[in-house]
Amino acid sequence: MESPATGASALTVTIDERLSERVPSYVLGLIAVRDIEVVKDAPAAGGLLTTAEDAVHGEKLSKADVSALPTIAAWRNAYRAVDVNPNRFPCAAESVLRRVAKGGRLPRINALVDLCNAVSLVTRLPVASCDVGGIDALSVRLAHGGETYLPLGAPDAPEHPEPGEVVYPDDRGRAHSRRWNWRQGDEVKTGLGRHRLLITVESAHEGGRDAVGQALERVGDALAGLTGGSGRPLVLDRSTPSGELFGAPSAAPAH
Repeated sequence: MESPATGASALTVTIDERLSERVPSYVLGLIAVRDIEVVKDAPAAGGLLTTAEDAVHGEKLSKADVSALPTIAAWRNAYRAVDVNPNRFPCAAESVLRRVAKGGRLPRINALVDLCNAVSLVTRLPVASCDVGGIDALSVRLAHGGETYLPLGAPDAPEHPEPGEVVYPDDRGRAHSRRWNWRQGDEVKTGLGRHRLLITVESAHEGGRDAVGQALERVGDALAGLTGGSGRPLVLDRSTPSGELFGAPSAAPAH
């Protein structure tokens, strides 16, 4: 019998058609991790992150260089397509790249978050770990405006997304992001302890499905060292907008 933290139910994830109409090239890659003990430090994850940071330092990228990277430029265009200013609200991948390109290092949060940041730096794609222990359905869609978002680190100060911004809501009206992947919500943050997790990799550039698949392989290989294995990857896009994880075999495995 599974612990309450991991949950026994399947999770359905769907990309809304209206979002695909705005950004036809959007791809969402997913890996389900049914039950994992998240630890503070893991040499493998820490080493991957340090190596990725060193590589970015060696490129000596300016802020403009980061914005011009093909994967990042595509995200900036995607944000504009949903009426979000990418200069004020850069996507998650641009945020971490900017910070490291300045010569700094990312804060070490825990092994899973560090792993996601490492893969994001290498692939130049947004990569995130989400605690989905109490969630049965998630969608990626334009907000209605009535959803409730609990800011990361400030869950006692709820917000309501602006109508039309992209969010990741569940079937209870809780939005787990603001402005697409600009900010993750507090309810799905990956903390220490035992969790049921969903790893996400996203792209907005043409032909991004291959890049997402390669990033999922990187995540899966690293996860194998931490957990001994993970669920079968699932890749969603305009042609395959929905799938299920944690339950029956995925309807759309990565190619």
